[in-house]
Amino acid sequence: MRKVLPIMLSADWIVPVTVFALAAAATPGPNNVMLTASGVNFGFRLTIPHMLGIAVGFAVMNLCVGVGLGEVFERYPALHLGLKYVSIAYLLFLAWKIANAGKTDDGKARGKPFTFLQAAAFQWVNPKAWAIAIGAVATFTTVNGDLLVEVLAMSAIFFLVTIPSASMWAYFGTVIGRVLKTPKRIAVFNWSMAVLLVASLIPAAV
Repeated sequence: MRKVLPIMLSADWIVPVTVFALAAAATPGPNNVMLTASGVNFGFRLTIPHMLGIAVGFAVMNLCVGVGLGEVFERYPALHLGLKYVSIAYLLFLAWKIANAGKTDDGKARGKPFTFLQAAAFQWVNPKAWAIAIGAVATFTTVNGDLLVEVLAMSAIFFLVTIPSASMWAYFGTVIGRVLKTPKRIAVFNWSMAVLLVASLIPAAV
């Protein structure tokens, strides 16, 4: 069997995986919409557990898909379809929560930022996360390589890439929050983020 270590250290493997991870983590989707909204409503510091939860949660999810969960969905497509619709329903609920987040006229905050565990668990109902994990495992694992080692390396790359990407989106939210100083402006922003979150579900629904 071909040794795995040279594959792991080769730029021919690392660079494409990193580019894929960067594109997946940095482009708009449910996670980044929610991070931006959290940055606006709760600030960067209180959004840190949310960011870490996404990074760890997706890395673990990618690992699980790589070691066999993806094959389960291939054998039982109804299970995957059911999860998709549950995910869409939950994201619609979150969109409503975002629309009603922020500050009231008396200055008190509505809602709370995601905790680490909530953000990690959210990856399992995030249609974009499922598409990325299944696509990454199918594309970047090799026929003669050690599957576990390759998936572990891939998950580590996703973790390392997600941290700065998530930080960027959360910081972007805090910058916007400095401009949206009135409850009315924050309400308009939150409704806009809720609409974007719903729009991000269209590819999964179709």
